[in-house]
Amino acid sequence: MKLIAVVTTVGSRTEAQAMARALVERKLAACAQIDAIKSFYTWDGAIQNATEFRITCKTTDAQYAAVEAAIRELHSYDLPAIHSISLTDVYAPYAQWILDNSSGG
Repeated sequence: MKLIAVVTTVGSRTEAQAMARALVERKLAACAQIDAIKSFYTWDGAIQNATEFRITCKTTDAQYAAVEAAIRELHSYDLPAIHSISLTDVYAPYAQWILDNSSGG
């Protein structure tokens, strides 16, 4: 099983905290971290910029589909960014902690 970080962005700290908590409570992610970021993107034919909140969830590739479904369920955006990044060379005890805490409950 591979370890991954699933990343999404939302428009408010409140939404980020609710989503992060839900993913951890559902045991879809061992942890979820929130960062405030400034995003520039094209939407509705124009360049936009906004403060967003990036959520990074530590989980496994086996849980990706369930994490994506939960994010889509909880997300307020019409087209949420959802992608994963493979985690390599992970400290073994931390890797085991991720495995132990992202089993899907």
